[in-house]
Amino acid sequence: MAIVYLIMFVVLKYTMFGRHVYAIGGNEEAAHLTGIKVNRTLINVYSISGLLAGISGVVMAGRLFSGQPMVGIAFELDAIAAVVLGGTSFVGGRGRIQGTIIGVLIVAVLTNGMTLLNVDYYWQQVVKGIVIVIAVLLDRMRSKN
Repeated sequence: MAIVYLIMFVVLKYTMFGRHVYAIGGNEEAAHLTGIKVNRTLINVYSISGLLAGISGVVMAGRLFSGQPMVGIAFELDAIAAVVLGGTSFVGGRGRIQGTIIGVLIVAVLTNGMTLLNVDYYWQQVVKGIVIVIAVLLDRMRSKN
């Protein structure tokens, strides 16, 4: 994870590709009008996302010593919660990998704490949903200012 973090930090912060990704996230039409090849950049972003999903699948299979197709159910809620808690805007164009790492740590501590307190899985999902709603409301209030 640390290696992927460092690579993506450098790519997004110090390369033209990273600047294009942020520009497209901020305003796709404006990025297109400035000469950025939006479709090519989006294909690259989705390809990187697929590669990282494949790597995480291999890691998960290694942890479980088998391939189980249902193991990732509801992980998307954790991912959304981590990204939103890390400061990435749903409107787009704003967010940093450092914030996402902090969001991941917050979600991990929240999940681990609720598991240690024997909170039912259903209620864990409810709490994570509430956290996402609060983070989105804070983001909306921040973007209006």
